[in-house]
Amino acid sequence: MKFIVNNMEPRNQTSVSEFLLLGFSQDSEHQPILFGLFLSMYLVTVLGNLLIILAVSSDSYLHTPMYFFLSNLSFADICFTSTTVPKMLVNIQTQSKSITYAGCIAQMYFFMVFGGMDTFLLTVMAYDRFVAICHPLHYTVIMNLWLCGLLVLVSWFISLSYSLIQSLLMLRLSFCTNWVIPHFYCELAQALMLACSDTLVNHILQYMVTGLLGIVPFSGILFSYSRIASSILRIPSANGKYKTFSTCASHLSVVSLFYGTGLGVYLSSDASSWRGMIASLMYTVVTPMLNPFIYSLRNRDIKRALQKVLRITLCVQ
Repeated sequence: MKFIVNNMEPRNQTSVSEFLLLGFSQDSEHQPILFGLFLSMYLVTVLGNLLIILAVSSDSYLHTPMYFFLSNLSFADICFTSTTVPKMLVNIQTQSKSITYAGCIAQMYFFMVFGGMDTFLLTVMAYDRFVAICHPLHYTVIMNLWLCGLLVLVSWFISLSYSLIQSLLMLRLSFCTNWVIPHFYCELAQALMLACSDTLVNHILQYMVTGLLGIVPFSGILFSYSRIASSILRIPSANGKYKTFSTCASHLSVVSLFYGTGLGVYLSSDASSWRGMIASLMYTVVTPMLNPFIYSLRNRDIKRALQKVLRITLCVQ
């Protein structure tokens, strides 16, 4: 293991060139099973979300704000999963647990970018459903092309800005000789625990952004669905209530899955424990894998578009 000693720092501080990711199991007998499991989940995630993007882009009937946001969510999910799973698969296959310092910082950066995008896009989609159900006559005026593009661009800007600032703050830290991260990816909180230098600014920024990326969007989602629930209750017929609720049932399921598993990570007493890593796996891998199924199984428009894409694919072959 290589270390570059910085003589300007105290003796117990070094500039580390690699970290070790312990992952889920140290037993070599379990590695082929883990490799097959995670590879299958990754391929299903990429294929499922790519099909959603292709279905939305190829069918003019789906060129609406709701499906525009859904295709952006699918893209973010592919990238979100790709920040952690491929490196984990390589480490399992090569029987190596190392990740370079630059690779660790890059993984943190992109993890925060696409994790933030997931959070904002789910919030924007909740607002879209709120306008569609509570203000149906003004929906096309409010959710115009300009506003939809602006909401996505603002989401990208905030996610990229925060991730860049947090990554730059990580670069100024010095690390002790303990370079072991007890996780399957370079998790920010775990990496900060290894630093020998002062991490106060990093923690302050982390807590501030937890409110920005967690509490504020989640409050927006709760507000939107409280208004949606109020509007649904005012519908006189049971059939009308069911039809209206079905338009947002898929999104509500994804929100519950994403925030439920995400809160499980941050409320866990020890994120590096087996329970904490399982919760992390749920919202970084399992949730992006299930999203295409949730949105397609109960959505006739998506199923029709997917059938069209598959027919075209089979004809080309």
